[in-house]
Amino acid sequence: MLKKEVLENMQTIVDNCMGEETPACEATCPMHTNVKEYVRLIKEGKGEESIKVIRDKLFLPGTLGRICAHPCEKKCKWSEGKSPMAIASLKRYAADNFDQEALWDISVKPENGKKVAVIGAGPSGLQAAIDLRREGCAVTIFEKLPVRGGMMHVGIPAYRLPRDLLEHEIDYLDRLGVQFELNCEIGRDKSLAELTENFDSVVVAVGKHQGRVDRSLKHFDAEGIFSAAAYLKEASLTADVKGAGKVVLVVGGGDVAMDCARTSLRIPGVTKVYSICLEDSFDSMASSNHEIQGARQEGIKFNHAQAIQKIHVGENGRVCGVTLKRCVSMFDAEGRFAPSYDEADTRELEVDTIVFAIGQGVEGEFAKGILTQRPNSTFACDQLTLQSADNEKVFIAGDASGESVIVIQAMATGRRAAQSVLRFLKGESLTEGRALQDTWTYETKLQMPTDWSKIPGKREDMQELDPIERIKSFDEVALGYTHEEAQREADRCRQCECKLCMKECLMLNDYTDCPKALFRDYLEKGVENMDRMIAYSCNECSQCTLKCPKEFDLKSTFTAMKDAYAEENGGLVPLEQLKPSDAAQIKECAEDYCTTVTAAPAEKAKQETKPTKTKYVFVPGCTVPAYTPEGVEHVVKHLKSALGAENVGALLQCCGKVTRFIGENDKFEERNKKAIDILDEMGAEVIITVCPSCFKIFKETAKNQRVISYWDLMYNLIGLPEGAKGVGVGSDVVFNIHDSCVTRDEVTHHASVRWLLDEMGYQWEEIEHNGTNTRCCGVGGMVCSSNPELYQRLYERRTAEMPQDHVVTYCGSCRGSMQAGGKDAVHILDLLFGAQYTKDQAQQRGYKTEEEMWQRRLETKQRLDKFKE
Repeated sequence: MLKKEVLENMQTIVDNCMGEETPACEATCPMHTNVKEYVRLIKEGKGEESIKVIRDKLFLPGTLGRICAHPCEKKCKWSEGKSPMAIASLKRYAADNFDQEALWDISVKPENGKKVAVIGAGPSGLQAAIDLRREGCAVTIFEKLPVRGGMMHVGIPAYRLPRDLLEHEIDYLDRLGVQFELNCEIGRDKSLAELTENFDSVVVAVGKHQGRVDRSLKHFDAEGIFSAAAYLKEASLTADVKGAGKVVLVVGGGDVAMDCARTSLRIPGVTKVYSICLEDSFDSMASSNHEIQGARQEGIKFNHAQAIQKIHVGENGRVCGVTLKRCVSMFDAEGRFAPSYDEADTRELEVDTIVFAIGQGVEGEFAKGILTQRPNSTFACDQLTLQSADNEKVFIAGDASGESVIVIQAMATGRRAAQSVLRFLKGESLTEGRALQDTWTYETKLQMPTDWSKIPGKREDMQELDPIERIKSFDEVALGYTHEEAQREADRCRQCECKLCMKECLMLNDYTDCPKALFRDYLEKGVENMDRMIAYSCNECSQCTLKCPKEFDLKSTFTAMKDAYAEENGGLVPLEQLKPSDAAQIKECAEDYCTTVTAAPAEKAKQETKPTKTKYVFVPGCTVPAYTPEGVEHVVKHLKSALGAENVGALLQCCGKVTRFIGENDKFEERNKKAIDILDEMGAEVIITVCPSCFKIFKETAKNQRVISYWDLMYNLIGLPEGAKGVGVGSDVVFNIHDSCVTRDEVTHHASVRWLLDEMGYQWEEIEHNGTNTRCCGVGGMVCSSNPELYQRLYERRTAEMPQDHVVTYCGSCRGSMQAGGKDAVHILDLLFGAQYTKDQAQQRGYKTEEEMWQRRLETKQRLDKFKE
């Protein structure tokens, strides 16, 4: 039915349209939280609805609002403007102010008879347990610590994450019916083999609790030396570290190092804290800027590009100082981590405590002989399914899988592992229909070119406790947003989506969510099975293409559909609403309403028998003759006066545009050819138009003539008609101009019309959507006949854009639409050939009935026929 190239264009749109692409924040979040939606709801003051959106994906909104490393913010569109959205802070705001247990969804499917064991109560284990329990599995979590939350509880300081909040949010699992066995260490209290035997499946979700120290250094095991994991764990459980001294040195440049440094200041007895790292500046440090800033505010002494050369130990066996050496570079020529040092560039530092924040590992003793542990301490498993490489009943999640580094990533692996377990328990394929990006960060195809110089806005900083006071306790430092602060920050969100065509085109919104979805339906269901009114509702204005970042051509596709519908119907439009349009075209091409005026021969040529050529032929079209017969006559007189009566003629004959609009191409070619043949017979060299549609049609189909608009001709050659220059000076009318979408690309037309208004002395104001970006008046594509309700919405939108009551246009159809929209609409011919136009002259113009329209068309014929005499 449709040509191959049309179907290929549809497929290209389906493959590349960004209408369904997710914003970068959602794509980057491993749990794919609908950030845009919950931020929008906060902006609109709908806090309870906002927290529901968050909880749809995240059971720890308050926790994540405080401690999430928020990779989403790094990909936020605002990052281009150097001020990414405070996404995590807004999440916290919603949780702190609107989260209520009564609103928690604790629905669980009927028990399915399956039992699953989860080892580890950290973020990945908790998430896996939730997803499994909600599907009806009986889930038990085994945790060796006396507390729940894993590293969230014993690795993240309380001044960042209050423990009562964390425990409150984990209570959600209790309400779902998840069972916990705390202080139960697998490998000591129970064996992994026992779990694999007694449970239908096992999820291993142990975190990286095994701290590291630099064992290459002599005295690495001296008193006063800690790994970050052990140090933070003791501080978290007791608010103290018994083995800490007075002066602490923290080694490392990441967020864990900042946690250790800031925690140290809060430990009783500590008076000073130093930080050293290999990075040569704050900007190059791995830690987040906010954590670095907090540490600096609290008095941490930073030393960049430094490493320990020697550890000094006192007579009591305790650290008493270090010799530092300068780090020259961190990476080799291939970009691999391979620090190099200047061993001669040293300095001494007196410290009695060293905390190494240089990485952590998974404690895997409990799985020896059952699971394979990789060199990096994680367990061997499939990346997509997380199924163990050694035991099909076992699935690995979180840090133990090697697939996560931060909390939100760990949760995503917990979800991925749970999905695999459920498939395994049902005997289904673990891979079919799944993709890694379902529970992982991916790059969105969404592109939103933005000029940030025109978009002001600065990230709303969250208030914090005074640095001098806050280091005296583990009280929470960040105070959260006020309602006003949250509103201001949420208001900055760009609400990233493409759909620029949808924001522009009223028609598309009536039938689809975006072009991708629409043309996918066409390809899947078949053009013949879709609502034909869709194609016949296209204005053919090309605004969709203008707005589309990829400039997809929708117009030609809809036009091809109309052509195909007519071809299938024997060459005739199948839509009942459009059949009267063809009847009107028949009359517009009939002899009773058409006439040909050849040039008046010069006196010298009157004696010759050879026919005189008509060099310039004025073609007024159909709408203008039905609006202003006298205007058509005045144009001919002006042309004859300026170009010579012996050179100017006229042709009142339809170009066939309407027939093409409705897809009756055979009839169009027949009717257009009739006009072209007459022009050729007249010997015409130049066609002069006042109708934008005629200009475009003849420019395409007239092979032997040059086509020029009357407006450009006046600007470039003949000037204004007599009496028009200055006629508008002093008028109390201010016009808005409406440019026709048919000639949106004819910039000379736009300029010439404005020049004419200036020459006449009329005041006018520009509007936003005009010129090459003009909007259709609604008539385009014959929508005025096929879909009158849409037509009305289109012209009402268009006129609503115009602040003035008076509109001037240079298209007969556009003038009628502007008048229908409630404006005092004039055609520029009214101004060129009339007395000064004032507010007192504002009135309803044009024909009132169809009968009057045809009467005016006949009057135009009669006026033109006078030039034959």
